Amino acid sequence: MTIPVAYNLRNLVVRRTTTLMTVAGIALTVSILVGDLALVSGLNAAFRSSGDPRNILVMSKGSKAEVTSQISRQMHHELQSIPGIAKNESGQPMASLEIVTALTLPAVAGSTDLDVAVRGVGASGIELRDGVTVNGRWFRSGQRELVVGRFIAERYAGARIGSQLRFGRGEWEVVGIMDGRGTAIDSEIWGDLNQISSDFNRPNFLSSILLRASDASLVPELIRAVEDDRRLNAAAVSERDYYESQTMSGAPLQYFGMFVAVVMGVGSAFAAMNTMYATVARRTREIAMLRVLGFSPGQILVSFLSESLLLSLAGGLLGCLAILPFNNFTAGLGNLVTFSHTAFQLHINASSVLAGIAFALLIGVISGCLPARLASRSGLAEALRS
Repeated sequence: MTIPVAYNLRNLVVRRTTTLMTVAGIALTVSILVGDLALVSGLNAAFRSSGDPRNILVMSKGSKAEVTSQISRQMHHELQSIPGIAKNESGQPMASLEIVTALTLPAVAGSTDLDVAVRGVGASGIELRDGVTVNGRWFRSGQRELVVGRFIAERYAGARIGSQLRFGRGEWEVVGIMDGRGTAIDSEIWGDLNQISSDFNRPNFLSSILLRASDASLVPELIRAVEDDRRLNAAAVSERDYYESQTMSGAPLQYFGMFVAVVMGVGSAFAAMNTMYATVARRTREIAMLRVLGFSPGQILVSFLSESLLLSLAGGLLGCLAILPFNNFTAGLGNLVTFSHTAFQLHINASSVLAGIAFALLIGVISGCLPARLASRSGLAEALRS
């Protein structure tokens, strides 16, 4: 025979004030942990969904990012003749010469400064991102026109269709808002390659070349062909791998969030332990009656430990419920690779919720073991005399 769980539930209800305070402390800790995991999960999802498995990014050897790479127009011409590159409907090789630079959009009414990546592309660059759609229209070749990612349009009041952005040598008109379906493209600004390269005094040395293999199975072979060509002196990586490497931007956030959660978890564990010790001290007669009724010390230990776990479970569930309204909330983080702002959506998934509940139960075990042990070792004679 075991002590009914209803006994523990009634005790928690009777001592509702301390119960609610303990549950609230654990809930706050769990919500911070789950929120941190959601941030990292959302950032990773944004990068890992970016890029096409058939695309290859070519940069200058030794460069880890497009913003630090220098590629010549001659190299672009030579790469188009490599076997295995896909061709578009007009029979032209699908190879896009591009320039990428980072700049800061100054604060305007309703917005703060925003670090963004500006990409200069041609028609082939748009064609290679066939999953990107635009509200409005694409920029015209040779014109000082831009399309902005939807996250930039949402977070920066000056980036609306018809508005003017000032950078480089003058004003640029926003003619469209592009939707990259939650990828890194949603945090970029695109314009005509020649116009942007001219504004930043880089007419001959650009940033990268994006290629498309005729088949995804040819990607490793094309990467080797590019890197083995001594004339090019270039490095190549699949577009998916390039974006996935940028998930390192979320590492400091993850470590800091974990640290805060652990510190708060220790505090919550001590608070819950103090509550359980006070509970044991106030229930000496009840413990004596349980012993008289024939319950063993081991059964009493399990009962009090179960009570601590119930407290923690309630706190864990409350913390998860408190953070759920923030699911798909748009957040932003400085990208350590591109030196620009990357926006993404919080992604609260089953694994982060389970991690939060498991963390709450761990707090319950840590905070409940010693008080439960004290309750189980209370002397029967001493308890009856009290």
